Amino acid sequence: MDQKDFLTNIAFDSVVFGFSGGSLKILIMEYHNTGFFALPGGFVQRNENLNDAVRRGLKERTGLDNIYLEQFYTFGDTARYKPEIMQTILESGNYSLEKYEWLLDRFISVAYYALINYKEVVPQPDALSDSCEWYDIDALPPLIFDHADIVAKALQTLRDNLDRKLVGMNLLPARFTMNDLQKVYEAILGEKIRRTTFQRKMLSLEILKRHEKQYLGKAHKAPYLYSFED
Repeated sequence: MDQKDFLTNIAFDSVVFGFSGGSLKILIMEYHNTGFFALPGGFVQRNENLNDAVRRGLKERTGLDNIYLEQFYTFGDTARYKPEIMQTILESGNYSLEKYEWLLDRFISVAYYALINYKEVVPQPDALSDSCEWYDIDALPPLIFDHADIVAKALQTLRDNLDRKLVGMNLLPARFTMNDLQKVYEAILGEKIRRTTFQRKMLSLEILKRHEKQYLGKAHKAPYLYSFED
């Protein structure tokens, strides 16, 4: 990772949301031999569009190409500048501080959130990390820099745009039950929703297409499957 190949002082961080077991999850990386946890992120090549850089980084971490992305905020407070953390990360990975001195400078980070199907991902750590794993939104480890603030802002943005962004389309399989969709909403909002109220609201939005019933047990209790309208 040579300095001449990348833009200096600008980075990106990605809050990657997935949904499984009734809970909202986020991808978190642990840096090698440091005990430091962080969001997946990276740097922008000089001949690369910002969005393309983020998609490249996410493909490296998730293996997926077609990922829903939303840029939601830029983080640039002076308080996020903590070169001693990056120095520890580099030293723990046996990287030359002289060669990678540019990584110890102050960076402004453009933040994105991504919505992906949890079951399609095999998370991959980068060269500086030991692991890249899913964590429940309510059980995140302490994060370096201002990454906890980035997660909080991403979650609030997601909540504020829940209907408009049709987030379930990216967190659920192509066909799902109304109960599946309700669980996604409840996980994001962090609260329970009355079933009849939720169903009435979703049907009134006219964004769902109803399909055949899902027969798993008793026929009279089989729920309908739905998909989002094209």
